[in-house]
Amino acid sequence: MPPQTVLVQIRALLPTLPPSERRVAEAAIADPGAVAAKTISELAAECHTSETTVVRFCRAVGLKGYPDLRIGLAAAAAQEDGSASWTAVGSDIGPRDPLADVVNKLAFADARAVEDTAAQLDLEALKRAIDAVVAADAIDLYGAGASALIALDLQQKLQRIGRRVSAFPDADGALTSAALLGRGDLAIAISHTGSTAQTVAALAEARDNGATTLAITNFPRSPIAEVADHVLTTAVRETTFRSGAMASRIAALTVVDCLFVGVAQRNYSRTMRALERTYTAVRGHAEP
Repeated sequence: MPPQTVLVQIRALLPTLPPSERRVAEAAIADPGAVAAKTISELAAECHTSETTVVRFCRAVGLKGYPDLRIGLAAAAAQEDGSASWTAVGSDIGPRDPLADVVNKLAFADARAVEDTAAQLDLEALKRAIDAVVAADAIDLYGAGASALIALDLQQKLQRIGRRVSAFPDADGALTSAALLGRGDLAIAISHTGSTAQTVAALAEARDNGATTLAITNFPRSPIAEVADHVLTTAVRETTFRSGAMASRIAALTVVDCLFVGVAQRNYSRTMRALERTYTAVRGHAEP
């Protein structure tokens, strides 16, 4: 794990950690530089837990031990210090914020979501996901709410390069499509929280019927990951206002773009022919 992605991993796993480990995680998120400067005994005492729990927490987030945690948090703190002008607008949006501050804070949330998502994206997992899309006979996409818009975006992209793909934003349609999938097919589900019941149910149904399953989520230990053969993760900071929710869409679209371009590269000449044909067809019916 690159040191600068340690905080991203901690945030992603925070909801699933037991209380004693969650206190360690919250301390690291609140002030990574201060935690990096502490001994393991000092951190354990501050979090009202044991040194063993701190070590267990380190391993839960993919680190070998406490020294790796200190290095990762120090790198994260240095990165924050190096972007002090951005950090100043990194707080949540308040009800009385001037419009200029709202724009700056939204830009910060979106830019950081893209940067953090790219930094932590597992390239081997991405490659396996690309393989699954390329090999699929049929591809069905599931997502509710804002995630449905991301599914529709991926559908449009894959259709333009000749893939057989359908998106189902409603629960009944998703379950119906999943029931008809089988071996050789692929189901892709998008859920920021990973716990959207209708999306999880559709992906589980597809898997039960023999289809390969892929999840795009911010939380790798969420229910949707449990029914997915492949998982691609985003990295979005939680906030109490809507800036976090909007940034989650930008982060998921980043993953979708990486997946699409990886698929498009596999047969470049076919991709270019398909893009040209679809562009020509649409241009011929465009309004003057």
